Amino acid sequence: QVQLVESGGGSVQAGGSLRLSCAVYGYTYNTYYMGWFRQAPGKEREGVAIIRDDGFTIYADSVKGRFSISQDNAKSTLFLQMNSLRSEDTAMYYCAAAASVPRWLLLHREPYSYWGQGTQVTVSS
Repeated sequence: QVQLVESGGGSVQAGGSLRLSCAVYGYTYNTYYMGWFRQAPGKEREGVAIIRDDGFTIYADSVKGRFSISQDNAKSTLFLQMNSLRSEDTAMYYCAAAASVPRWLLLHREPYSYWGQGTQVTVSS
């Protein structure tokens, strides 16, 4: 069983930075793909950034060049460094994990079996 616990959300002014963390309990092959998703009120949950166990990463176009996903060496913590934040980045951010994900579905929520409880990010302009 895999448990994911996010932290690091908060309120920040536009242009500021935040770093989200996701503690991973029960690391197994089920966490070969890990990532961050976000959901704003009234909108669908969307993929933000994904990292594969071999270090491959992929980002949503809206965050490229501003956000960076990473893991610690022990694969026990997932990070999302968010810079140059905008009001449109305001959302609940979720950590997710999966054992296997087709490349064309990497930023889609459906293949991910494990989810954290979410951490709120609010960016004021």
